[in-house]
Amino acid sequence: MEHYNMNLTLKVWRQKNAKDQGRFEAYEVKDISSEMSFLEMFDVLNERLINEGKDPIAFDHDCREGICGMCSMHINGRAHGPWQGTTTCQLHMRAFKDGDTITVEPWRAGAFPVIKDLTVHREAFDRIMEAGGFISVNTGNAQDANNLPVAKDHADAAFAAAACIGCGACVAACKNSSAMLFVSAKVSQLALLPQGHPERKTRALNMVAQMDKEGFGSCTNTGACEAECPKGISLTNIARLNREFIGAGFTSEK
Repeated sequence: MEHYNMNLTLKVWRQKNAKDQGRFEAYEVKDISSEMSFLEMFDVLNERLINEGKDPIAFDHDCREGICGMCSMHINGRAHGPWQGTTTCQLHMRAFKDGDTITVEPWRAGAFPVIKDLTVHREAFDRIMEAGGFISVNTGNAQDANNLPVAKDHADAAFAAAACIGCGACVAACKNSSAMLFVSAKVSQLALLPQGHPERKTRALNMVAQMDKEGFGSCTNTGACEAECPKGISLTNIARLNREFIGAGFTSEK
């Protein structure tokens, strides 16, 4: 793979806090390696800003391995940038060309208020999980795996749903700022496995109710969430969530 350096213009959203109106600011970055990750490029820019006595650009990051879901950025109008199935931390600068102008924004959703610059509050996801994204389990030694038989197709589907990293790209990509793909992945993961059955009747009801309370929009099945999800979470999980929700509404004692 050919290595090269490039000069770029960045148009970055700067916002002091949730009350600040915010604006785009332009930055020139030079001699950026094509093998840098997008976040490493931001590290270079921030080092320069700090040396110049300016405020560095705030952005979320943690593992930088595509697992934690922290690196939430809208890059040239797409959640996590131009590569399919890729988080921002795994996006490399070879995705761009010398002389390109790159526009970087935070997630745009009422339920994800801006903290500063590119960093947003995603505590709404945590509260949705607290409402039902858990199982009843006794402490102590784990049961032998053979005591909990699980059909292979169910195990595979649960594993695929569990790949959701809660990054919020589905919300950012949706015209309605819906969190249905996230919620459906968490509900599906537990509904498909025997460990998740004790709370099954209330889980969907409680998590959907909390999702609505947080101000996320409704799902209209445009598919933008699946298209932009870095982990390829399937829309079939939303269908399963709808079945779980309707079924719970008929059978729940609450």
